[in-house]
Amino acid sequence: MKKNIAGVEIPDSAMAQAVTDLMRGTKSELMFHHALRAFFFAALSGYQKKLTFDAELLYVGAMFHNVGLNAKYHDSPYRYEVDGANAAREFLMNYAVADDAIDEVWAAIALHTTPGIPEHMSPLIAMMSAGVQMDVRGACYEDFTAQQRDEIVQAYPRESGFKKRLIDAYARGMAHRPDTTFGTVNADVLDRWDPNYRRQNFCGLILGSDWPN
Repeated sequence: MKKNIAGVEIPDSAMAQAVTDLMRGTKSELMFHHALRAFFFAALSGYQKKLTFDAELLYVGAMFHNVGLNAKYHDSPYRYEVDGANAAREFLMNYAVADDAIDEVWAAIALHTTPGIPEHMSPLIAMMSAGVQMDVRGACYEDFTAQQRDEIVQAYPRESGFKKRLIDAYARGMAHRPDTTFGTVNADVLDRWDPNYRRQNFCGLILGSDWPN
């Protein structure tokens, strides 16, 4: 595995190697490469803004951010982001990581699909969201140079049909728990993927509540 890409170093600690090995054996290549690219774009976004952050914790967070979509969580009633955050917490507890740092990684993973909030929180939380959103939907695409984008994609390619395959992977990981998509971008995924899916509507929930007025 190449250690320096686009000016970003992949952490080489025992913890970083352990999470790499774990995720390589747990995820599809498509999702593994997506997580790696998300880390690089996240780190670059931090460099751009001159933020201070722990690269090792950012790497662990990026590796775990989409693990909640795995078949292991097929019976989970939680948002997939929460499953990923909980898994990251369990992993980090095996290492000498402070509780507040673990909580920050948890929040970074749990909030990475919630628009408008992460960028106002800690650098790690803001960067995690920025990195994932850049790789998924090209958020702030022009803030990264063509050379940076090319180096990252050359090292960890966006496979043929990546956009549609990613949507499919997200949808399959959430199809059994459609109610967890309420109020998040995940509702858009199931709305496009599942013809039988019906969004919950906040106004409908208010008007249809048990309150008499």
